[in-house]
Amino acid sequence: MTKETIKYFFVAGETSGDIHGGKLISAIKRIDPNSSFMGHGGENMKNSGMQILEHTDNLGIMGFIEVIKHLPKMMQIMGKTVDTIARTKPDRIVLIDYPGFNLRLAKNTQHLNIPITYFILPQSWAWKEKRVETMKSTLDQALSIFPFEQEWYESRGLPTNYIGHPFVETIYTNESPQEYFTRHGFNASCPILLLLPGSRRQEIESHWPVFLKAVDLLKNKIDNLQVVVAPAPGITLNHIPENFKIEPNARKAMTSATAAIVSSGTATLECAVEETPIVVCYKFSLLSWLLTKLMTNIHYASIVNLIADDAIVPEYLQNKMTPENLAAAVEPLLDTSNAKRKKMLTGFDTVRRTLGMPGVYGRAAEAIVSRNKE
Repeated sequence: MTKETIKYFFVAGETSGDIHGGKLISAIKRIDPNSSFMGHGGENMKNSGMQILEHTDNLGIMGFIEVIKHLPKMMQIMGKTVDTIARTKPDRIVLIDYPGFNLRLAKNTQHLNIPITYFILPQSWAWKEKRVETMKSTLDQALSIFPFEQEWYESRGLPTNYIGHPFVETIYTNESPQEYFTRHGFNASCPILLLLPGSRRQEIESHWPVFLKAVDLLKNKIDNLQVVVAPAPGITLNHIPENFKIEPNARKAMTSATAAIVSSGTATLECAVEETPIVVCYKFSLLSWLLTKLMTNIHYASIVNLIADDAIVPEYLQNKMTPENLAAAVEPLLDTSNAKRKKMLTGFDTVRRTLGMPGVYGRAAEAIVSRNKE
């Protein structure tokens, strides 16, 4: 392409995608400062210079029944998105995760002949393998974050470029651990439990009450337990006890926590990278759960266990997600001398070594910009 300004249309539908999108946009700008960006995302992408059309606050929906409830709204957003792309004629569409919406968008814009890059591919190796056919017919470029994904997709006819996982990037902070402890009034010699109840409203509604009851049970056994919660951006938690500390930087909270209770999602892998032992949990609506069981071909819910193909971290899903189970599972992890904790950390080391080297966003940006020139 010979245009002086390359126009990109980005789509990220969730908090994690917004974070990755913001960093990818910044990396592209370092290579090509004249690039322009518009699309769907959140505050990170906005702060990186993208014009936001639809905010992630309106897009993050999880579960079959939940999606059906919001179907009219999502169809309206889809229609507006296709119309905007047709009108503005971007040079490239960049899709980030969020496969339910993004793969449909890829199909709906195929007639426009705009090249599409997919960054953070759908986990078709876990479920909905037929999505590969849509990807083969619509994508110009597939950027994988897991090494096994490249082999899996290419064996099914989709050329794929493995660039490494974003979580291996160094998280820079101006605050030392001691300053963090002082800011929250923590005693460094006492255990710190981190709570990560999710990044979607529906997750918070079903998870947060269970988390609170689990903490009550733990405090009956561990007198000096300290608790910190890291709400996702844009999420409001109700009924936070006065003695809970609130940390807006979840990754910072992970580095200093003794252990964590985590809603299944990308945060589980972040905790593994930061060597924070975890208990994983999740609760769908009943029908969503039954459909998930029917349609998936995987043995684990958390990405940590999926990568390792082993039960490194305990998972409590649906009816097993009780305060009693969560409290009993995380209690030994709060003891730094406990054998279960040490075994989990050894497993984390194995997982971390599969995620590649730092520089992921730079490699992704180079791949995208180079593709534009072909």
